[in-house]
Amino acid sequence: MCKEKSFDTENDYFYQKFKKMNQTFEITRTSRKILFQFLEKHTLEELNKIPEGFSNNLIWNIGHIVVVQQMLVYKLSGLPMNISDEMVEKYKKGTKPEHNVTQAEVDEIKSLLFKTIDQTKEDFDNKNFKNFGEYPTSTGFVLKSAEDAMAFNYFHEGLHIGIMMGIRKFL
Repeated sequence: MCKEKSFDTENDYFYQKFKKMNQTFEITRTSRKILFQFLEKHTLEELNKIPEGFSNNLIWNIGHIVVVQQMLVYKLSGLPMNISDEMVEKYKKGTKPEHNVTQAEVDEIKSLLFKTIDQTKEDFDNKNFKNFGEYPTSTGFVLKSAEDAMAFNYFHEGLHIGIMMGIRKFL
């Protein structure tokens, strides 16, 4: 009879890394639920409105969040992103709303909120993120891995949710 070797999962490095990434994805899903509620509770007109004193609107912030997550994790890992190049051009850093989005565009962004995170989680679980191009963020934090990128991403999403809460007061 062969007895399997047991190990202390609480102290196992790989178990801890797995647990931390699961927490990261849960935080991101919570953020995405908040974003989903913005899409559900606001009209197309409200999503497109840029209040005085702001340089963007609710829907731009949500599209930007989806794009930046994909760029930070996939592009910096040298992998294809799960969004269109057109979407990247509309919502990447340094852009602003150029036109009112249609309901079809809102629906696309809404569908990508969870689809992109679920795919990223699957790709992490499958260990698809092997390479990463080090990236110094505008905050001064240097991303050195896809794990760093996901951790920084929920900070980034929180910043934009705060901006959206400010915009919401002026709708």
